[in-house]
Amino acid sequence: MKRIITYGTFDMLHYGHINLLKRAKSLGDYLVVALSTDEFNWESKSKKTYFSYEKRKQLLESIRYVDLVIPEKSWNQKISDMSLYQIDTFVIGDDWKGQFDFIANETNTEVIYLTRTPEISTTQIKKDLNDKNLVKKNSSVLNSNLIDK
Repeated sequence: MKRIITYGTFDMLHYGHINLLKRAKSLGDYLVVALSTDEFNWESKSKKTYFSYEKRKQLLESIRYVDLVIPEKSWNQKISDMSLYQIDTFVIGDDWKGQFDFIANETNTEVIYLTRTPEISTTQIKKDLNDKNLVKKNSSVLNSNLIDK
């Protein structure tokens, strides 16, 4: 059985994430997703997620390409994960190109950088939502919109 692993935050899940997971799974038989914990995101990445770890885990576990979701608690766990989960291939988006080559050098694991879905990203979604000012601050406008529906 060929085992694949990928890492990520997977906040505000979108079709780019699904494409990545589908392509990762197509490289083997069993896909492990190491999901960044809320603490790791905040303390190491200075990143606040919209959905909690448990909600993001629940979403990932419902995707047919994902066989196992594990917590990513630190940058340093990758080498031990390769051994612990008997991983054959490490997969990550190509925006990380070259940054995880050390895994192939230190383990018997192939490293593959997959091209991301170009027109979508969580960062872009958040920016678009903020730019479009989708929340009306004037309650009378909001109330009139509700009455019309």
